[in-house]
Amino acid sequence: MQSKDLLQLAEQFGSPIYVYDAEKIQSQYNRLTKAFSKVDKLRINYAMKALSNVAILQLLKDMGAGLDTVSIQEVLLGLHAGYAPEKIFYTPNGVSLEEIEEVNAMGVQINIDNLSILEQFGTKHPNVPVCIRINPHVMAGGNTNISVGHIDSKFGISIHQLPHLVRIVENTKMNIVGIHMHTGSDILDIEVFLYAAEILFDAAKNFKNLEFLDFGSGFKVPYKKDDIETDIEELGKKLSKRFNAFCTEYGKELTLIFEPGKFLVSEAGFFLAKVNVVKQTTSTVFAGIDSGFNHLIRPMLYGSQHHIENISNPKGKERFYSVVGYICETDTFANNRRISEIKEGDILCFRNAGAYCFSMASNYNSRYKPAEVLWLNGEGHLIRARESFEDLLKNQIPLPIAATV
Repeated sequence: MQSKDLLQLAEQFGSPIYVYDAEKIQSQYNRLTKAFSKVDKLRINYAMKALSNVAILQLLKDMGAGLDTVSIQEVLLGLHAGYAPEKIFYTPNGVSLEEIEEVNAMGVQINIDNLSILEQFGTKHPNVPVCIRINPHVMAGGNTNISVGHIDSKFGISIHQLPHLVRIVENTKMNIVGIHMHTGSDILDIEVFLYAAEILFDAAKNFKNLEFLDFGSGFKVPYKKDDIETDIEELGKKLSKRFNAFCTEYGKELTLIFEPGKFLVSEAGFFLAKVNVVKQTTSTVFAGIDSGFNHLIRPMLYGSQHHIENISNPKGKERFYSVVGYICETDTFANNRRISEIKEGDILCFRNAGAYCFSMASNYNSRYKPAEVLWLNGEGHLIRARESFEDLLKNQIPLPIAATV
């Protein structure tokens, strides 16, 4: 997308606003499938927690994607978007047996990540096809909040508990059809990923009726110029060869599954916000925008960097600004960042705003959540209306008059 298109959308739909480029999502999906074209049975399950707008789900469904879900509500959204139950994987963490059983009744593929629930579910439902999430104890990913395969992680069944896991399966006579792992997000070293894959291959040998191996995802995308990213093409060559060899060894052609979220939608997203005020202090120039961490929390939560550009004055002289929000706490998006000269009323564009941005938005300070627009075939389509005061009140119940006397 070009800056003029983004400016036009900000004018048309107001700010702040999220914009997603459909063509970029499609190209990332095609890039991943091409990288693993040597694998006969490949399945891409979009990790919808990254961006769960129904229009985005429909876009990926039309390309052939399945869904990776982590809650019963995400499952319901997926079904609402038109996904067949068998195209939806459900990988919760720390949920009740009752929720898992409710999702199972919908015909969705269950993925269980702890021994207690595994034994309970297997005892009650031995014939249900189940996937097992393994924790390979491999530290991969960026920020510790998104590195989930290490030894102290709450996610998955420890690979060191494999004998116990096998015993539960044998005792309950469960139907295990898949093995799953996810080491974390922002993986830089594909050799670490391949090392974890070997652990998954070894674990898979303990189960004779597998249909698939699910390698999760966590592929890193670039957030700034010359930023390092996961070499998907190199990973495709190496893992495809090893996966095909394992299938031969296993004696059965399995399906290779990935669960990309950020890889598919991060670079497709743009967050546009208007500059409310330019404030000079003794040492800093602040650019205060009509947003805050209620709309985009990643810089504050993860220390992540989003490239910011002034699309109202792209060729202006660069100055140093700290870009901040309007929340009643410190909500700094960038410290002393070089940006083209900013004036009040300018539109700033945050790049890489497609993943874990709107999906983590809130109504903190009773602010409205922004609108979302999909740029498709050279045209902006509103896919979520901006919230209003009525939305804030929708589920609130005031006290009866008598109770306030």
